[in-house]
Amino acid sequence: MRSALLRISCIFFLVLFMTGCKKNPVISDKQDILFQFEYVNHAWSNQHNGFIIDNEGNVLAYNNPADWNFPDSEFSLTETQVSENISMCINTGKKIPKEELQKYSKFIRNIASSKITALKNTGINIGSLKFVCYQYSESSGMYKGCLIKMEGDFSCENLNFYSKKIVTWMREINNDIAEN
Repeated sequence: MRSALLRISCIFFLVLFMTGCKKNPVISDKQDILFQFEYVNHAWSNQHNGFIIDNEGNVLAYNNPADWNFPDSEFSLTETQVSENISMCINTGKKIPKEELQKYSKFIRNIASSKITALKNTGINIGSLKFVCYQYSESSGMYKGCLIKMEGDFSCENLNFYSKKIVTWMREINNDIAEN
């Protein structure tokens, strides 16, 4: 009896260890983008700028791209739309270290499964700043955006504990590329 329990425990820990050693179960090798920081203001200045962080850690910036593909009402984009958006970006020269990228990308699943607060009207004609992460489905070829936080005319935020960490991290990246 004791021997059987010991074997079951060993198998359990072996399985647990092996699943913990996966590369990153959230990120598909075919997933091109992980995070997006975006400012949009069509009321006064017709501004649309921000950056995307790709699966290699490259920070790709954009500033008023002409034919940008915005997500649909479900916050989804096709693989083609994402590729087109990436083609309108420029590489900032900033690259997120692999360990850092893995640290934050492992939070995507938690963010995607969490609730978002109700929209609050917090301004008029100041635009919208969005922090977004993406999940990719290889079977459908679709990217599903998950709102982490939105500020501006309307505000809301994801209630997940990791949301604040990702927002702080993305603000630091934005400050770094703004300085250069």
